[in-house]
Amino acid sequence: MVKIKRAIISVSDKSGVLDFSKELIRIGVEIISTGGTYKLLKDNGIAVREVAEITGFPEMLDGRIKTLHPMLHGGILARRDIPEHMAAIEAKGIKQVDMVVVNLYPFKETVIKEGAKFEDIVENIDIGGPSMIRAAAKNYRSVAVVTSPDQYPMITEELCQNGEVSEKTLEKLMLEAFIATAEYDSMISSYMFDRFGDGFPRSFPLPSEKVEDLRYGENPNQKAAFYKAPFARGTTVAKSEQIHGKELSYNNILDLDKALDIALDFERPTAVVMKHTNPCGLASDDNIFDAFRTAYNVDPLSAFGCVICLNRNCDMRSAEMISQYFVEAVICPDYEPGAMELLSKKKNIRLLRTNSPIAPSERHREIKLKKVYGGLLVQTDEDVNIDPKDLKVVTERLPTQEEISALLFAWKLAKHVTSNAVVFVKGERAIGVGAGQMSRVDSARIAAMKANEPTEGSVMASDAFFPFRDGVDEAAKAGVTAIIQPGGSIRDQEVIDAANEHKMAMVFTGCRVFRH
Repeated sequence: MVKIKRAIISVSDKSGVLDFSKELIRIGVEIISTGGTYKLLKDNGIAVREVAEITGFPEMLDGRIKTLHPMLHGGILARRDIPEHMAAIEAKGIKQVDMVVVNLYPFKETVIKEGAKFEDIVENIDIGGPSMIRAAAKNYRSVAVVTSPDQYPMITEELCQNGEVSEKTLEKLMLEAFIATAEYDSMISSYMFDRFGDGFPRSFPLPSEKVEDLRYGENPNQKAAFYKAPFARGTTVAKSEQIHGKELSYNNILDLDKALDIALDFERPTAVVMKHTNPCGLASDDNIFDAFRTAYNVDPLSAFGCVICLNRNCDMRSAEMISQYFVEAVICPDYEPGAMELLSKKKNIRLLRTNSPIAPSERHREIKLKKVYGGLLVQTDEDVNIDPKDLKVVTERLPTQEEISALLFAWKLAKHVTSNAVVFVKGERAIGVGAGQMSRVDSARIAAMKANEPTEGSVMASDAFFPFRDGVDEAAKAGVTAIIQPGGSIRDQEVIDAANEHKMAMVFTGCRVFRH
């Protein structure tokens, strides 16, 4: 336990610091401060000593040098249980510091400020603050380190009740201090790498901010929380606003993210119906209601308990249809008058709005991460949109313009379906989705089986090459007229021959979009 007699207070976020300082003064704590914090405390009648008075050295370099001095750090770092430490600081006239109250320059806030200059961003990289925090955290058994206004009430309560800060609280404060400096450094390194880096860094910085604890993870026996990236750009689930319904679950967030990922590929009014991270419905149309009605009816059985993404505002007709079904969550730019009121009558449905467009222009490609035991896989998120002129026709029959349009729509869908992925499409709507199978021919069979309308005259997309002709033969049984696939198999000619036998058109993209 630590009795607080002397504290350094130097904060950028000054919320709550006046009341906290008054409580410290009331119980007899001497306060040392600097810069704007010193001025704020002094102007409000709080007894405070300036750092320069303690160090005997004035601030310099526009405030870059003020707290980096042995007269302060000696008092923070000296171990009270080592006589030699205490003798050393006594010999130099250094007094103990029992508490460090510091939060850091607003680096993140400066970065995200519109029109921020790089020079201003650099000036908001704190030096003295992290040094004091780390020093106090290292000596946590003797020094309380306070890094957030949220901690003030806990400290005040303990000091008022017990006159000391408990060992358990000291440990908790130390942990939160190291998390604070680690997060701060990771934000700086992440921002600088994004600006100046190339390839993959030697060590991967991953800044994140906690959004909320979740009820549980994938299953009730697992704990979970949701974090967001501090500098995320574009339209994302993490930046969206939940305006109604139960709290989001771990699985809801996964499905919302995947549904939004698909919708960001489309300019026209488009609806995505997502179930267990795979789309069970996708359609584009002239208006969002027709798109949604078509998408939902692709596989209404699988759509039970689905997540829906609309890339236009949810209108009244769409809301009326959604309200008829069991839907876990809806995400869209916003809700038209009446639609929100209607959907809110369903107590549990989660309603989110992005408050920004859902369109290709709003996609920001990020590094993709996958945690494995003992490690982290990191890869780029490449844009694999295909231009019609880049398609390689490999069959005797050329695809029609109508087939090409449908094939490109199918390709956009296939790249979002778990591999092995095979999808059937007519025009701008999915009619059958085969996902996550161990063999590609089974995916083709499932896509045909799941179709809620005749598959005759549809086109097919495959996220990777066909290793055998059997997938093409299955497509022919379903009445598929054209196929889009990456190509690249040693049996490509066998597959092409099968397509020719069935008088199909087939095009190669030369690019695999496998999602493991």
